[in-house]
Amino acid sequence: MDETNRQVILTARPSGIAQAEHFAVRQAAIAQPGPGEILVRNHYLSVEPAMRGWIADSDNYAAPVAIGSVMRALAAGQVVSSGDDAYQIGDDVTGWFGWQDYACVSTDQVVQRTSAAEMRASLGILGINGVTAYLALTSIGQPRAGETVLVSTAAGSVGSAVGQIARILGCHTIGIAGGPDKVRRCVETFGYDSAIDYRGEDVGAAVARIAPHGIDIYFDNVAGRISDAVLPHLAMRGRVVVCGTASIDCWMPWPQGPRVERHLLVKRARMEGFVIFDHMDRYADAVAQLRAWIAEGRLTWREEILDGIEACPDALAGLYRGENDGKRLIRLV
Repeated sequence: MDETNRQVILTARPSGIAQAEHFAVRQAAIAQPGPGEILVRNHYLSVEPAMRGWIADSDNYAAPVAIGSVMRALAAGQVVSSGDDAYQIGDDVTGWFGWQDYACVSTDQVVQRTSAAEMRASLGILGINGVTAYLALTSIGQPRAGETVLVSTAAGSVGSAVGQIARILGCHTIGIAGGPDKVRRCVETFGYDSAIDYRGEDVGAAVARIAPHGIDIYFDNVAGRISDAVLPHLAMRGRVVVCGTASIDCWMPWPQGPRVERHLLVKRARMEGFVIFDHMDRYADAVAQLRAWIAEGRLTWREEILDGIEACPDALAGLYRGENDGKRLIRLV
């Protein structure tokens, strides 16, 4: 075992998207587990768009990461010491272990058991991203065969899974992504029926052309101007799944934009937010369904691996610059 534990800590609270200078890598002693705890050697660290909200000094669904503490993150690794009989040395686990080499945590921080073969996937398609896509789409969107589903950030780790799941369930799918490469990937890799380049097209006009009868389900990962352009095209009794607000730079003061109430009223539409932490009781069942679709060859995904803990400080900003090519992970060992 290494003698020290490298940890990525939050050093300052950003007003917008966190940059590399808001983090630092420090050395710390490796803690030893007490009763009910395990020590995990992290192999992969996850990078999530939601991290932006976890460190923001504004209302969110979870308390903000404290200044000077390890960056909150999902990670996957192997148990190297255990104070709980339910976990043995050598067990592969995924959980809230943070951006660090070693995590000494209580066992309630474990999200799922995994395996060496599925360790990376447990942070993506078989983890919070895939589970969010499946549960948000099916519980709020409630898709029916033949309906039209529109997904923003359609080439991302959540959006790409939403599009594929919607297709499996018999829906017509439209993706929104930035740039010709990601638009092409939506269609050629993730099976969307069509895709819109929000950087090069008028989104509202494109939606009207591709879906003249309206959008039954809008899976919204971005909010902002893209959603402003989509909402007028909701079909009667359309459903809007609010899963992310990636395009909003700052929530203080509250951003102003077009009013949506009339669209919701006239179309008898429904808009509802989804946070995965409200649905952890269904997590294992969702993973089992996703795994089955993968085994059948009906679900695919992309990963982007950055090497070394030194890649962490700029990894989140890189997501928002659009640099990632698939689910972004940091490989430690």
